[in-house]
Amino acid sequence: MDIQSALQALEATTVASWIRESGSAFPTLESVHVIGIALVFGTIAVVDLRLLGIAAHRRSALRLIQELLPFTWVAFATCVITGLLMFASNAFTYAQNPIFWWKMGLLLLAGINMGIFHLGVFRRIEEWDATLPPPGQARVAGFSSMVLWAGVVCLGRWIAFF
Repeated sequence: MDIQSALQALEATTVASWIRESGSAFPTLESVHVIGIALVFGTIAVVDLRLLGIAAHRRSALRLIQELLPFTWVAFATCVITGLLMFASNAFTYAQNPIFWWKMGLLLLAGINMGIFHLGVFRRIEEWDATLPPPGQARVAGFSSMVLWAGVVCLGRWIAFF
């Protein structure tokens, strides 16, 4: 089965058809998706600002990460589910939209940035957690994260207008 056939089969599923044909399903999914993105971006921004040494300097970075990460993951999972459902409703059109693919690329880069942070400077957080400013690697990770996630948000809005 080629990609075009797979996308058409996805669009032909009962769930995708219902989302596409219902007057309220897509707007509801989109609203939940936007709320999820706000929570993802908001919780990540608090940590990123701390990594930059700008905000929440009275709280350790480790404490912020431990407190906010569960909310981030729940919100991210919500976004993945709602995003997949919206994609399924019009898969062929989304697959041809370059803005959609730019957004997916930025999501991938944000994930790689997070992985580099957690496998790198985060492993030594006890050494720098109470110091300001945080080490350069932490600041670069925080800045990169904020830029990437802001890009995800902006491109997500632009998908509908391309």
